[in-house]
Amino acid sequence: MKLVLISLTAPLLFLASCGGEPPRRTQSRSGLPMQIQAVAVCTQQWPDIYEATGTVRARTTAVVASKVMAYVQLVSVQVGDRVRAGETLIRLDARELEANLRRAEAARAEIQSAIPEADNGVAAVKANLDLAQATFRRMEELASKKSISNQEFEEALARLKSAQAAYDMARARRTQIDSRLAQAEQEIRSAGIMRDYATIAAPFAGVVTAKSVEPGNLAAPGAPLLTVEQDDAYRLEASVDESKLPSVRKGQTVEAVFEALDRKLTARVSEVVPAVDAASRAYTVKIDLPAIPNLRSGMFGRALFPLGKRSVTTVPAAAVLERGQLQSVFVVEDGAAHTRLVTTGARLASNVEILSGVHDGERIVSPVPPGLIDGAKVEIGQ
Repeated sequence: MKLVLISLTAPLLFLASCGGEPPRRTQSRSGLPMQIQAVAVCTQQWPDIYEATGTVRARTTAVVASKVMAYVQLVSVQVGDRVRAGETLIRLDARELEANLRRAEAARAEIQSAIPEADNGVAAVKANLDLAQATFRRMEELASKKSISNQEFEEALARLKSAQAAYDMARARRTQIDSRLAQAEQEIRSAGIMRDYATIAAPFAGVVTAKSVEPGNLAAPGAPLLTVEQDDAYRLEASVDESKLPSVRKGQTVEAVFEALDRKLTARVSEVVPAVDAASRAYTVKIDLPAIPNLRSGMFGRALFPLGKRSVTTVPAAAVLERGQLQSVFVVEDGAAHTRLVTTGARLASNVEILSGVHDGERIVSPVPPGLIDGAKVEIGQ
């Protein structure tokens, strides 16, 4: 008995290992054909869609850093907090910066105190100049009448030149004071700006996505402290194969699919990066996304680019049976339904793309009635 059992099971094992069809079983004991409905496998024109994967990024991201070196006194936000434009995020120790501002203000006050003295000096030398000019005019008139000597005339001219030089010098000193005062004003403004740098505010309304600072840390110029992303302004950065470059253009409408949100969005291509990555042979396409709840930076997404039409062998989805990872249909041949393994592709509406297993024109059972088995006698109903 043991030898007989081996001889019967060996061919079955060989058939299963070669991927052949399972042995056909007969219809019910009555042998009557089962009434079924059948459709013909056909070729249709389906949209040709290219799918590219990508990552959600914020359109606007700001890395908040200090412009001065100072110790951090206060950090008012945590990761995940929403902030308003201009809201204080970090406050630095501003005592040294405040002292610099006070020194600049004291220097300005000192210069301002010298202005009255300089103005008085200018007024005094101006009076001497006016007197020297009047005296010279009289001497000039007398000299024309030969009423004074040449020496007296020359002395009057020398006094006039000396008074003019003194006046010019006093004016120059007064101008220098004005220049020093303007410089002091600039230093005050600069010191005030530096002091204001001790308060770091949000550049725009958004969400804090990264934090690398705590109170007591020393903030260095340019070192990242916080990262803020603009809220409700995201885009999908998809990696597209270089062969698809002619088919993708700026302004093109595409569909963006996010499985984590169970959402499909209509979006628009905002930028096509012309540089191709040498390692992946792909380039980046940036797709602006509409504002939807729960969309976050770093999420996985798929971009569907329409490329035109393609010929597809299709069957109704109701005709395909799935058992684990195997798909099959019942093909009607010679009045019987035979199981045929198939490889499926995309789905569109109520139809399924068949990549292999059946051919155009073959008739298959659709929908599959309960109890239909391989090899069963069938009759196509009206």
